[in-house]
Amino acid sequence: MQHLLESFYTVRFSDCDPFRHLNNARYIDYFLNAREDHLKHYYDMDLATFYKKGSGWVVVQHEINYLRPAAFNEKICIRTGLLEISSEHLLVEMTLLDEKKSQLKALMHTTFTPVSLNTGKREAHSNEFMEFISDKALADVDKEAISVKERIEYWQQIIRPLAITQSIIIK
Repeated sequence: MQHLLESFYTVRFSDCDPFRHLNNARYIDYFLNAREDHLKHYYDMDLATFYKKGSGWVVVQHEINYLRPAAFNEKICIRTGLLEISSEHLLVEMTLLDEKKSQLKALMHTTFTPVSLNTGKREAHSNEFMEFISDKALADVDKEAISVKERIEYWQQIIRPLAITQSIIIK
């Protein structure tokens, strides 16, 4: 089963600033929408089903780094994956790359906590959910090195050789 999930999007005019770059606030929307798309497409996990049962998640923290601008009408790749899973939270990593996946443009870590939609209070993930999610974390992640800075360094080490290989092939 695939755990680093990805999809492609086009940067829309209405999401850009006057410089024709994706507005900083819209990165968060693109990331969260992509994650929802990924859950549905790859895991057949529809968030509406959880909401109907009275369960959901709220964001308790975003940590984002903007590395390079995403431009109007540019095709981008968004990847998402779980870094940490516990009964009390989920830590999701989301990366935005260019279409060739050779340039990291942004990286965001988001911490979600489960809540009861009936009470509005935090609740632990159900045993059923924990079973479902237990094998979906990224396997190659060093649990001691999951800060945003360390993950940017990790991705740049992986992406650079790929970009160099692609440029050699093109020539």
